[in-house]
Amino acid sequence: MSPAVRSLLVKTLGRELGLSRVGIAPAAPLPGATYYKSWLRRGYHAGMGYLARNVERRAAPASLLEGARSIICAALSYQSSSANRPHAETAPQAGPATGRVARYAHGRDYHLVLRERLETLVERLRQRLAEPFEARLFVDTGPLLERELAAAAGLGWIAKNTMLLSRELGSYTVLGEVLTTLELAHDAPETDHCGSCTRCLDACPTGAFPAPYQMDASRCISYLTIEHRGPVDPGLRKGLGGWVFGCDICQEVCPWNREAPPATEPGFAPKPGLAAPSLGEWIGLQEEAYRLLTRGTAVRRAKRGMLRRNAALAAGNTGDRSSIPALKLAAQDADPMIAEAAMWALRKLEEP
Repeated sequence: MSPAVRSLLVKTLGRELGLSRVGIAPAAPLPGATYYKSWLRRGYHAGMGYLARNVERRAAPASLLEGARSIICAALSYQSSSANRPHAETAPQAGPATGRVARYAHGRDYHLVLRERLETLVERLRQRLAEPFEARLFVDTGPLLERELAAAAGLGWIAKNTMLLSRELGSYTVLGEVLTTLELAHDAPETDHCGSCTRCLDACPTGAFPAPYQMDASRCISYLTIEHRGPVDPGLRKGLGGWVFGCDICQEVCPWNREAPPATEPGFAPKPGLAAPSLGEWIGLQEEAYRLLTRGTAVRRAKRGMLRRNAALAAGNTGDRSSIPALKLAAQDADPMIAEAAMWALRKLEEP
């Protein structure tokens, strides 16, 4: 079987498994690794020290599988009809105050969903091909520059907000890869279609983009609510708005996301309590409730104390006084990070 026919088989199987797009890149050194090293030197990875490990391996993906010749790159959409509602300014709400969770985390953990699809893809390839081959799977779990690989495989281009962006799918996608010893025909990279648009850069309330195609994680709402372990810089708290886990603002304003088709993956259907979480409940979130709420979801990435801190800050930003009882209790918490966040929120809510 020729490399081109094998590639066609890979893409056909991917479509049968519900993958939104499949492309193939060579297992070659990545030109984007030069920028990645510069990004690290600027300290834009903030407290994510793990990103500074295995830098050379990230630049040379073939080092992760002996004899690797090709990389199958997959994108799975989590787009929905409500994914692009305009980002509302913080304002008092009717009823109990609610927060916002990044859309990719509303349902089942994408690591599990996409990995299952890729495992099945490899199994079916083994059944269809007479020749043996080796394969190694990744879904945001190894030292790979995933967006660079996806761009090399023709799945889209790296946009000004550093997300992978596709004319067909927009940017609401999660990515996975299969390194393989199979010789496959490679896809051509996509052209950049951002043009003169700067909507994503202009919309960021915390100024996380020092320049187009550059992102300073220390100012990114997703980093601050998911990865950052300590108190949030007071100068950035207002910019968090109602976000309690992640952020979609720079995607919500992107024109390429307006016409993207909705996702078909049932696993991404919202889990109760995640799409619009009660801030009062999350401020006082207990361990057992946290485990039940986050089980099998990407929200488990954030520790319980971090979600409580985020909810307290969001409550201060909502202007809704219904969270005051929960905040008063949290202000007495043994965790100084939570107590301080709650006291900050109370001061905000009690301002004349």
